[in-house]
Amino acid sequence: MRLILASQSPARRALLEAAGLEFTAMPAAVDEAAIKESARAEGMSPADAATLLADAKAVRIARRAPEAVIIGADQLLVCEDEWFDKPEDVGAARRQLLRLRGRAHELVTAVVVWRDGARAWHHLAKPRLAMRDFSDAFLDAYLAREAAHVTASVGAYRLEGPGIQLMREIRGDHAAILGLPMLPLLAYLRDSGVIPG
Repeated sequence: MRLILASQSPARRALLEAAGLEFTAMPAAVDEAAIKESARAEGMSPADAATLLADAKAVRIARRAPEAVIIGADQLLVCEDEWFDKPEDVGAARRQLLRLRGRAHELVTAVVVWRDGARAWHHLAKPRLAMRDFSDAFLDAYLAREAAHVTASVGAYRLEGPGIQLMREIRGDHAAILGLPMLPLLAYLRDSGVIPG
């Protein structure tokens, strides 16, 4: 059975590869900003918005590969009812990290599986992270070191890299923090016969 990850995220690809799955990664061109704006205007919760985004990605690829099993995922960073997007550049990453400094946030992470033209399964994880009250000098050094990576994640950090030094506390599934709750996903794929049990 053909398995497709509807994402261009290197972290999500790495998680599936590390688990030994055979899959194809196909980026799904959806207007995430418009979907988020619409979700906020309609009063959707972050959980519903993340699921809507994951669905939109999976649906886009399912139209091109209707015979495949499609994994769609998305993640929203929420801090005190404010939603954050991937920063556009290093300056935006700096502003975002200053707003998160010393505060806790959630990474609302949704994963869906589409089969035979419909959503067959979904899961939501909400890891909670708290940033320490780091100095401006530390932030400047961090951004200089991580400039090539800060626009690739919604939090402007990589926990698998120097971003771990921004944190004082982490609660939740590490794979979900990276963008894909692997244990629930693998359980579904085994139970549904997509991968060997």
